[in-house]
Amino acid sequence: MRPRERRESGEQDLFRSRLDQIIDMKHSLARLARTVDWGFLEREFGAVYTDGPGQPPLPTRLMAGLAILKHTYDLSDEVLCERWVENPYYQFFCGEEFFQHRLVFDRSSLTRWRNRMGEERLKALLQESLSVATKTEAIKPSDLSRVIVDTTVQPKNVMFPTDAKLLNRAREKLVRLAQLAGVGLRQSYARVGKFALIKHQRYAHAKQFKRARRTLKTLRTYLGRVMRDIGRKIAGNAPLEERFAKLLLLARRVHEQQQRQRGPKVYSLHAPEVECIGKGKAHRPYEFGVKVSVATTLSHARGGQFVTHVKALPGNPYDGHTLQTVIPDMEKLVGNIIERLLLDKGYRGHNAPPDYKFRVFISGQKRGVTPSIKRTMRRRSAIEPVIGHLKAEHRMERNYLWFKHGDANNAVLAAVGYNFRRLLRWLQLLLHQILATLFARPLLNPT
Repeated sequence: MRPRERRESGEQDLFRSRLDQIIDMKHSLARLARTVDWGFLEREFGAVYTDGPGQPPLPTRLMAGLAILKHTYDLSDEVLCERWVENPYYQFFCGEEFFQHRLVFDRSSLTRWRNRMGEERLKALLQESLSVATKTEAIKPSDLSRVIVDTTVQPKNVMFPTDAKLLNRAREKLVRLAQLAGVGLRQSYARVGKFALIKHQRYAHAKQFKRARRTLKTLRTYLGRVMRDIGRKIAGNAPLEERFAKLLLLARRVHEQQQRQRGPKVYSLHAPEVECIGKGKAHRPYEFGVKVSVATTLSHARGGQFVTHVKALPGNPYDGHTLQTVIPDMEKLVGNIIERLLLDKGYRGHNAPPDYKFRVFISGQKRGVTPSIKRTMRRRSAIEPVIGHLKAEHRMERNYLWFKHGDANNAVLAAVGYNFRRLLRWLQLLLHQILATLFARPLLNPT
């Protein structure tokens, strides 16, 4: 069933005051709420639903507004619910006409709404942020045709993986699941497994690697015994085999994988989609998450530097091989032809579409570089602080959303939060400029 969208009714209440009579309507959030085209978002997100029986979902403006506020102000779902109840500006931004003293939604509704929309639908929020920036003259439409593209790592909420931790954790999860399913095991190795893990960590810290390898072999033996014991106990029982199938598959991969093997490995049991990515950083040689492509405007517009495109790239592809999908997706999102792309040296040997052969410029390139292009290439590194803001202030530093669709959703919403943060700052500065012009005092004549 389609959601019952909210419309401005203009109704009055004898015992309650309307929010637009309580708050300052010149506040940046109130001005932004009046600028966003909520009808466009309702059409984009409403296409997911179908007409039919059942309870109608929550209004689109409420859920889209909550998603924007969450990543604009770097809030968790729980803290967002607390702030929404006590902040009238948040409620006005989400379409409320009267102040609500209790939540009109459940915290889990945020998770279900994100998963239902998916990456493609959530891009409508990014598209609307660029539309609002154009309407408020924070950027020019021509600024969207020249971009800087770079890749970064969006780390997952996992601890640093080691073989010993993974082996012991796989055994613990199998034992716990066996207890819940009523499968009796010959031995759980709970006590000796714990002490073996502690021994391995102490030996590794003391650089006694021969002893550490011997203890690691013991941990692998414990896991193998538990796996074989469970396999014997559930053989022929189809419901139990189905219940244990996923965890046994992960445990078997952890049991068989070696330190220097090539190909995909398991780095986390609760997030098996995590990949090990090395970006050449001296302080952080390896990061565990997913690679993300980020594109920003080349010129520093009046409202700042906006993110024009973001996309999660599972599989850790080579940077240069991502342009074949990133460029068409970016043009579809911004509704403009990309005239120039600036890249770093990690994109050498790229596979951009043939039409873009002379529109892609890489740092250090000499051929086909005019003096004008050479000057603009100095701004290639301007994307680095934008990536820093995405990670430090908009929840890309550590992704708490589950599975691959969680990686994609979090990357898009982080860019949405960054753009709307820039818009709030721009509207605030614009108001200050207007007030300064209106109330400027005439200069005294020195003569």
